[in-house]
Amino acid sequence: MDHVRRIEKENGVKALWVCETGSRAWGFPSPDSDYDVRMIYTRPKNDYLTVWESKDTIEYMSDDRELDISGWDLRKAMGLLWKSNASMFERLSSTVIYDWADSEIIDALNNLSQQYFSPKAALHHYLNMGIKAFANVQGKKYRLKRLFYALRAALCCRWILEYQTAPPMRIQALLDILDINADLKERILSLIELKSGKGEAYEHQGEREVFTFIDSTFEYTKASEKRIPANKGDVKALNQFFQDTLNRLEGRSL
Repeated sequence: MDHVRRIEKENGVKALWVCETGSRAWGFPSPDSDYDVRMIYTRPKNDYLTVWESKDTIEYMSDDRELDISGWDLRKAMGLLWKSNASMFERLSSTVIYDWADSEIIDALNNLSQQYFSPKAALHHYLNMGIKAFANVQGKKYRLKRLFYALRAALCCRWILEYQTAPPMRIQALLDILDINADLKERILSLIELKSGKGEAYEHQGEREVFTFIDSTFEYTKASEKRIPANKGDVKALNQFFQDTLNRLEGRSL
């Protein structure tokens, strides 16, 4: 965590939550996949009591480009949670946690987040993201990770249509719980195994059965999304959590 400590010192912030996202957290990394590290951080309380708002994001890349670290200020994270931002929910559900400042704060944030998940907003996110990714793999050789981006998005759509809750982070959890054809599931697992031994530059071709599943899922999603409910939680609870967190951390050294 030396890089996180350096970011904290250089920016005058305190990391509340540091986790992995991207292919390593999603369950289909290549040997040379970088680490997509994501932070939620706070500033000293008085930094929020200014006429001009401070920068609310941090971007950092290690010299060897192995670590891609980015962070959101807690106030920005609260705003994204209110909007049911899918990336925010993925950060909270990551199973690869590198660091946290206070487990009670994180537990409270995870509990609070359930009030703000909007199935409609999440479905829209994964559908649009998946369609864009899928367009990059059809009819030609492609980097295998692009197929997995489309596939995971399709599985997330299936999850939301069925359960109307935030999808699990790892593709294996989606495959285990969703009702997926056994042969298709076996092929997907074999592709995960293949990707685990190939570099990011490896180009693949074909996979008609997987293509058919992705395409049919997106078509079904487009036909079904109107019946999926939206949700908008009360912003007061987020304001209270934000204020309580700053008060709890006040006086602790950054």
